[in-house]
Amino acid sequence: MEQKTQEYPKNETDPRHKARQIALAALFSSSFINPSTSSSLDHSKEVLGEEGSDIKLGNTIYEGVLGNVETIDKIITASAPTWPIEQIDRVDLMCLRIAIFELYFSKNIPYKVAINEAIELAKEFGGEKSGKFVNGVLGTVVKTLLPN
Repeated sequence: MEQKTQEYPKNETDPRHKARQIALAALFSSSFINPSTSSSLDHSKEVLGEEGSDIKLGNTIYEGVLGNVETIDKIITASAPTWPIEQIDRVDLMCLRIAIFELYFSKNIPYKVAINEAIELAKEFGGEKSGKFVNGVLGTVVKTLLPN
């Protein structure tokens, strides 16, 4: 008798993806309140659950994005000049910030992984065209601003 394995949707059980979901939720929340408080990150962990998540990665992304947001936003502005930061959907913006942090500052994530994760987050939490928008901006980032 052949044993059937449980099939999960893409990334559902990936602890790094879950960490990015938590970081995205915390960054999104922080965009409405004072980001210097850790309450956004704590609340996101509580709501989404820390179990099965790479907590260290989530914390690193959250703190890294907040600590480098000016530089990250300059990269976004250069890569999407027709979309001022204040006009980009907040979920899309947070997805872009996470990916650019991982590409530009973290540097231990292959660029294809960082882009794919950002697109998946945008599709999960953003609007109908979020995945395409995030993909386009990040494609420009990789082509023009990152060394080979």
